[in-house]
Amino acid sequence: MQETIILSTDRREGLYDITREVERIVRESGIKEGLINVYAQGATAAIMIQENWDESVQTDVVNLLKKLIPHGVWLHDRQDGNGDAHLKAGIVGPSETIPIVNGKMGLSTWQNIFFCEFDGPRQRRQVVVTVR
Repeated sequence: MQETIILSTDRREGLYDITREVERIVRESGIKEGLINVYAQGATAAIMIQENWDESVQTDVVNLLKKLIPHGVWLHDRQDGNGDAHLKAGIVGPSETIPIVNGKMGLSTWQNIFFCEFDGPRQRRQVVVTVR
């Protein structure tokens, strides 16, 4: 089973919680044991599993990446000003794979799935979710 989640982002960089949408897809698939892959389409976005309890963790992730990979100093910035976004997306990675256990995602209590925007805001971002 495969489904695409469509979302819009409202800032240049941020983590957006997509866990509930992915849970719905797993539930509707009817698969009890297997794997789910969550994949961000786009060269300036990524997927990350991170703590869900305290938003400061997501802010810290964005702030760390801004410090490590600053905006406006890369060769690619000469083309379209988003060299840092490509590098951040490449380091974080485009996908996560999660086990399905007894019909539910095998995430721990403190884990959620986040879409990582590094070149927003964007009206339309796509995340492909594949359940097997």
